[in-house]
Amino acid sequence: MKIICVGKNYTDHIKEFDGVIPKEMVLFMKPDTALHNLEIPYYIPDFTHNLHHEIEVVLKINQNGKCIAEKYAHKYYDEIALGIDFTARDLQQTLREESLSWEKAKAFDGSAIVGTFVPKTELPELNHLSFRLENNGKTVQAGNTENMLWHFSQIIAEASRYFTLRKGDLIFTGTPKGVAQVQAGDTLEAFLEEKSNFKIKIR
Repeated sequence: MKIICVGKNYTDHIKEFDGVIPKEMVLFMKPDTALHNLEIPYYIPDFTHNLHHEIEVVLKINQNGKCIAEKYAHKYYDEIALGIDFTARDLQQTLREESLSWEKAKAFDGSAIVGTFVPKTELPELNHLSFRLENNGKTVQAGNTENMLWHFSQIIAEASRYFTLRKGDLIFTGTPKGVAQVQAGDTLEAFLEEKSNFKIKIR
C-alpha cells in the first residue's frame, strides 16, 4: 500500500502558503509506514517544533490500474474518508530554502491519519462534499470539494500516468486553508458531511 498526495489543490490554501498556483498537478508520496494507528495517541515527533495539521478527503483505490482514462476513473474507488497530512513545517521550510525534497517533512512515520471509510454511495454529490477539522471543539479548517482545482477523477487519471495504482492505495486530495500548528494536549476531530470521521488526541 502506498499513499499518493496532491499538493496545492485549494486556492485559499495556496494563498496562505506561497501564492503560486501550479500549472500542473503537484503529486508526492508517503510510504505505508506513514499511516498512524488511530487506536493509540499521537506523539509529536522530536525533530519538529512546528507540526501542522492539513485535513483532506481521502480516496481508497479498489482495483489495480495504470494510465486510467478520466472518464473511467470513478470506477477505481468506492469509499471515501477524511485524513490528516501532518507536516513538519519548520523542517519543510529548511528543505525548501535549500531546494531539497520534502520527504523528511511530509513522509515521516505517522505523518498520515486516515479515518473511517464511507461508501461513496452513502454520500451526496461528490463534487460538493463538505468537511472540517476541529481542534479542541473549535473549527480550524473547513472545505468543500467544489473548490478543488483538480477533482477526484482528474487526480486518479493524472496519478496513474506515473504510478501504477494498486488495490488499497490511498489518495489524499489536498487541503483547504487554515493549516496550523498542533500542540500536546490538543484533540483533533474530523467531520465529513457533519458526521464525525475520526478523533485523535495529541500528546
